[in-house]
Amino acid sequence: MKNLSFLTIIVFTGLLTLFAAPTADAQDMKVGFVEPRAVLDRMPEMRAVAQRLQNFAERKERELTTKQQELQMEFENFQQRAGVISDEARATEEQRLTALDQEFRQMQTDAERELQEQRQSLMSPLLQQIQESINTVADRMGLDYVLNTTTSAGDVIILYVSPEVQAEYDITDAVMEELGI
Repeated sequence: MKNLSFLTIIVFTGLLTLFAAPTADAQDMKVGFVEPRAVLDRMPEMRAVAQRLQNFAERKERELTTKQQELQMEFENFQQRAGVISDEARATEEQRLTALDQEFRQMQTDAERELQEQRQSLMSPLLQQIQESINTVADRMGLDYVLNTTTSAGDVIILYVSPEVQAEYDITDAVMEELGI
């Protein structure tokens, strides 16, 4: 028990020392924040990217719809003939239809993956431009850190910022200006 208390005191003292030292330096740090999603939404290139993604998604959707209709017709034809064909032919046809169904499901998965890859391919250059502008603005303002105000899903990360701090350290507008928006 005595060893446990001594160990607890050592750990507590170590943690106190670890967290107390950065506190003094943290007051000297300049931290800005930015909302990249707002910048991205206002980029003129974003309309073209959105249109290309929509066209790609619509093309994949048409392909999937056509394949699904073909598959549905095959199933309906099988159901109409099921009573008049031999058990062996029925088993063979069921295997064929199962393979077609698996092929359709794989086609759906591939289409989703291809859409995600297309999105990443088209968005990557825009995100790189935003990052470069953030770096430029942060260097110009002498910021030590720049935080993202939201997650990629749009969830808010920074819950409160005083109006004074927001006026001084929100670099979203400066990043848009750097990008010529």
